[in-house]
Amino acid sequence: MARVTEGRPRRKLVVAVLVVATLVGFLAVFAVWAKRQALETDSWVKTSSELLEDEDIEEAVAGFLVDALFTNVDVQAELQERLPPQFQSLAGPAAGALRELADRAALEALSRPRIQQLWEDANRVAHETFIEVVEDDTDADVTLDLNAIVEDLGSRVGIDIADRLPADAGQIQVLGTDQLSAAQQAVRTFRTVGYVLAFGALLLYALAIYLAEGWRRQALRATGFSFIVVGIAVLAIRGFAGDLLVDSLAQTAASEPAVGSTWSIGTELLKGIALAMIGYGVVMILGAWLAGPGEWARAARRTLTPVLRDRAIGYSVLFVIVLLVFWWAPTQGTQRLIPSIVLIALLIGGFEALRAQALRDFPNETFETLQQRWRDRRAT
Repeated sequence: MARVTEGRPRRKLVVAVLVVATLVGFLAVFAVWAKRQALETDSWVKTSSELLEDEDIEEAVAGFLVDALFTNVDVQAELQERLPPQFQSLAGPAAGALRELADRAALEALSRPRIQQLWEDANRVAHETFIEVVEDDTDADVTLDLNAIVEDLGSRVGIDIADRLPADAGQIQVLGTDQLSAAQQAVRTFRTVGYVLAFGALLLYALAIYLAEGWRRQALRATGFSFIVVGIAVLAIRGFAGDLLVDSLAQTAASEPAVGSTWSIGTELLKGIALAMIGYGVVMILGAWLAGPGEWARAARRTLTPVLRDRAIGYSVLFVIVLLVFWWAPTQGTQRLIPSIVLIALLIGGFEALRAQALRDFPNETFETLQQRWRDRRAT
């Protein structure tokens, strides 16, 4: 044990910094997710569109639209006015049949591009109003206004409701005035805490690697495992919280699928961040392995040395890799400016560290010696 401590100076300090970095990183994931999901209109609208594509949520929204239509319009009375006197007794059964038709029409309408655009526009207006209210301390309710879709549904089933539908008939309250103070405090928190925690975690990880003089490769590997632990913990919390949410919010068994789908889709961004953390961790561990003393790692470094030796060639290869990664866009980090800059900086730093080690290990390795080794292998 003394030998391990001697070979790894500041071991306890580095471990302590990594533990704190892991905790801060765990909190940062949730803070960044909350900021992006709740405060970015494009993210909100994208999520709302994905919600409408879910079958369970589509059925729930369709049911709300039909209820809004038939609750605010006396369909039976309308039919009685249109029917001849001898057939007015059929208005009740006809209204029931018309409601069944409206149920089918609502589901069909929600799959139409025009109605989906109305849904998207309504969500965009609601979120922009939400941001305006919480940032400007405006005392007002925030609602999702679906009246335009209710009116469209009425026209589809032959019910003329123009200028007769109450203003609040198709509205869903998003934020009430009694919730305004809490929402404003949450917005102020998310505006800053997400970035502070994220950059704080990165700085702590960097500090841990810097302090691990003489065993930075092992510290990098430990950082990779920390990223993986954070990602797995976030996924576990997401699943556990989803189960609790369904149990607490679902008033009936029939509503459980819609509540579960809403949580699953609403936290898809959180899942993406968690998977990105796991992916970054795997890359770090692979990088630490590639820089290690293992036989396969040394063989890989030796093969890469001719490419790494010439910076022009090396950076050209790195540029192609970066282009492929950003074209693929496997994580949210490759779709945003600041995270993209950080990722590129880390890739460049990793490239330079690998280049320095490869040249130390194999100072005489060139493309000519590499080709000669390959020819010798084929000959044997």
